[in-house]
Amino acid sequence: MAPVVEKIQEIPNIQLGEGPHWDIATQSLYFVDIFGKAIHKYVPATGKHTKAVFDKPVSLIVPVKGQRNKFVISLEREVYVVTWDGESEKASSLSKLGEVDQGTQTRINDGKCDPKGRLWFGTMGAEPVYGQVEPNSGSFFSYSNSKITTHLTKVGISNGSIDQFDIKLETGEISNRQAIFTLNKHNIDGVPDGMTIDADGNLWVAIFNGYKVLKINPRKPETLIQTVDIPAKQTTSVAWGGPNLDILYVTSASFTVDGVKGLPADEFVL
Repeated sequence: MAPVVEKIQEIPNIQLGEGPHWDIATQSLYFVDIFGKAIHKYVPATGKHTKAVFDKPVSLIVPVKGQRNKFVISLEREVYVVTWDGESEKASSLSKLGEVDQGTQTRINDGKCDPKGRLWFGTMGAEPVYGQVEPNSGSFFSYSNSKITTHLTKVGISNGSIDQFDIKLETGEISNRQAIFTLNKHNIDGVPDGMTIDADGNLWVAIFNGYKVLKINPRKPETLIQTVDIPAKQTTSVAWGGPNLDILYVTSASFTVDGVKGLPADEFVL
């Protein structure tokens, strides 16, 4: 059966939605509007939508494990822990954890946590005109134990390529980089953007400027399992959610896929 694609009517137009994260504890979807400089919360059961606004572009939001109403976010090139009740228009506290790419015009673009609560995130180059990014100006980082580690430099956009690494989960060390899917080999327009993984180990990838989400098998390079058409040209990221983790939220839209479920999103360990 073909997936059902639905626009979330309760959420008004977002300038640049990114970083969706499903919080199991509150059964809520958190996401950001980078250009709108805001973090958002959406509760599907009630249709309630709220947001808090900041004075800089914000590009990721992840709940802090074991700490109610606390989230790790990014503001431009800085990483913070904020306290937000999910209702107020402003966060009640803001604590800086660190900063990357000091003295540059880059900004943090996207990020997620691994099962150890380590935050992984990347920066992208200056964007004087929307969609025209300064090439090879970004880097790829992780944050844990009060330390930022640089893993890659001279990155175009940190999620602009579908690559795979081996990782030592205890230390966060990555190695053996290899490409697992290349769009031009499949005559697919657009570029790969945010992604997530399902319970079967398959990747679901938003295709920016492509009107679609791809399901690929990372165990077999260049294997496309499914294409889901989305009525939005600039899809940016995806996250599994819902009570059964069987709804795939795509920035500003959602659809259900029969027989497929996601995994719980990992929280940040402070």
